[in-house]
Amino acid sequence: MKSREPATLLDGLRFAEGPRWHDGRLWFSDMHSRQVMAVGLDGAAEGVVEVPGEPSGLGWLPDGRLLVVSMHDRRLLRLDPSGLTEVADLTPLTHFYTNDMVVDAHGRAYVGNFGFDLHAQQTLRRTNLVLVHPDGRTEVAASDLAFPNGTVITPDGRTLIVGETFGSCLTAFTIGDDGRLSERRQWARMERAVPDGICLDAEGAIWVASPVSAEVLRIREGGEVVDRVPVATQAFACMLGGPERRTLFICTSGDSDPAKTDVRSGRIEIVEVEVPGAGLP
Repeated sequence: MKSREPATLLDGLRFAEGPRWHDGRLWFSDMHSRQVMAVGLDGAAEGVVEVPGEPSGLGWLPDGRLLVVSMHDRRLLRLDPSGLTEVADLTPLTHFYTNDMVVDAHGRAYVGNFGFDLHAQQTLRRTNLVLVHPDGRTEVAASDLAFPNGTVITPDGRTLIVGETFGSCLTAFTIGDDGRLSERRQWARMERAVPDGICLDAEGAIWVASPVSAEVLRIREGGEVVDRVPVATQAFACMLGGPERRTLFICTSGDSDPAKTDVRSGRIEIVEVEVPGAGLP
């Protein structure tokens, strides 16, 4: 395994999450600043839209409109020319704040949630992954998950893999023609690390941001760690992008506590890797 130090692309952020490579830039949620942002490889950044309920997961519909998870009020929003519009209220199917999301090629969104108040140190409560259809209909896609978080879909559109942060594992499902999930199985168990944000590469391996071990790991199905990139603080999310999708973008921060409003230790860090990204997001 190679050891290399990532470079800083952008700093001074509150808490970056949900990175997505789209239209030549990295889009991400600066959650505690309540802003969806975009940054180019030159480091030039701009705010895209303010989300009062704090943004998290991002994705795009087939027509190019942006979908945004609003965490605190547990809603899926769409950015229209006139502003943000509610697509679905996820409150009935979730137990606490909503978080990461993947949107498939048909515009179906799979949204995770905490399940419990993490920062108040409540007892873990297992929860659902929610499927939102393009017309706004919602249903439970999968249940009994320990903090469903980062999620990817394979290039053939047939397999969804979600990181269970407090299960220390990656869990796979088969995606049916109707978007429903079946054939649940463990894709990989993690040791001394936990999955937060994840992304998939062209060899079928998954890069996993692990905040507790301060690194991003490249994992093959079954759990073998074949590469790792350590960071100075904590790694919360990652995305493969750039012109050839060989740039690994890493969202890092020194603190995830939203109550610390004066902390701006969030960064977007980058490192080049050999295998390009694949699948969704």
